[in-house]
Amino acid sequence: MLTITSLSKRHANAVQAVFSGLSFSVQAGEVVALVGESGVGKSTLLNCIAGLEPADEGSILVGRQAQDIVRLGEAARAALRASSIGFVFQAFHVLPTLSVAQNIAVPLLLAGVAAGEHAARIEALLARVGLAGFGPRWPASLSGGELQRVAIARALVHRPALILADEPTGNLDPRTADEILALLLERVREQHAAALIVTHSQHVAQCCDRVLTLTPEGLQ
Repeated sequence: MLTITSLSKRHANAVQAVFSGLSFSVQAGEVVALVGESGVGKSTLLNCIAGLEPADEGSILVGRQAQDIVRLGEAARAALRASSIGFVFQAFHVLPTLSVAQNIAVPLLLAGVAAGEHAARIEALLARVGLAGFGPRWPASLSGGELQRVAIARALVHRPALILADEPTGNLDPRTADEILALLLERVREQHAAALIVTHSQHVAQCCDRVLTLTPEGLQ
């Protein structure tokens, strides 16, 4: 579901690359943790995989069709994200002018899922993340942990082939974090998808199938 080869990224006017020559893959049905010290480029790597930031060198093959997101145009990258990628942002990025249900529906609209399926999918996922009945509520009325769960439901609702998660349990209490992690693992297995999870939690990393450590020298 994800194959990265010789990937390099350098910020504009920076002397040193954020990372260079990264190569790894994540197979269907696999959940991989990405760990490392702050500032080594973990979030930047996720953004490059999703096509939100350009990579300078290398290739990123995404999804069941193994499309190279590095070489796609802007419209094609957006289409690939809509159809194949679910992203849990560290800062949530829940839209304040949309209700909880409307936020979760955004990927369904972008992926062209029939409108008749929206309500059932949204309600089922809200129940799974412990937010049953929250659909009509506004983001401003939610706590940080509740917003985190909305973001996770939004990332899963269109059943993507690849899930990218940046500290998905960082704002959750231990019990809820375990429940959310179990849901992510379950969805990956059920849908034969793949997940790459950036985390500082040793517990989360240990629950994944494999752990990659990003250092200034590369991947270990």
